[in-house]
Amino acid sequence: MAHEAVLAVIAAMYEAYLRGDRPGIDRLLHPEATIWDSAEQVLITSREQLEKVRDARPQDGPAETGIGVHDEVVDVWGDTALARYLLRVDFARGAPEVVRTTAVLRRRGGEWRIVHLHENAL
Repeated sequence: MAHEAVLAVIAAMYEAYLRGDRPGIDRLLHPEATIWDSAEQVLITSREQLEKVRDARPQDGPAETGIGVHDEVVDVWGDTALARYLLRVDFARGAPEVVRTTAVLRRRGGEWRIVHLHENAL
């Protein structure tokens, strides 16, 4: 059951991303989450830094038309979870991108939140 809850958080994050729903994503992130974004060279360590990265993304680039999580492997140890998966990103123009991703989640108050996300474009 915990595995499904972890995957539901991950799916909800990408659904919010496709909607352009930053608050929806942020609700799934721990306040002190760190992120290795596939398009950034530095570790994102604060919400302020995350907002700067988000604001710097091209607004007229190829829009993502779909994001699919597959080949998931999830381990849960008490209130800590480790999810590994491939992410396929489809664009309006151009070839899809595959991103190897690892997410670490913690459960607090019965809710899973992402504490670290590591993306690596293949």
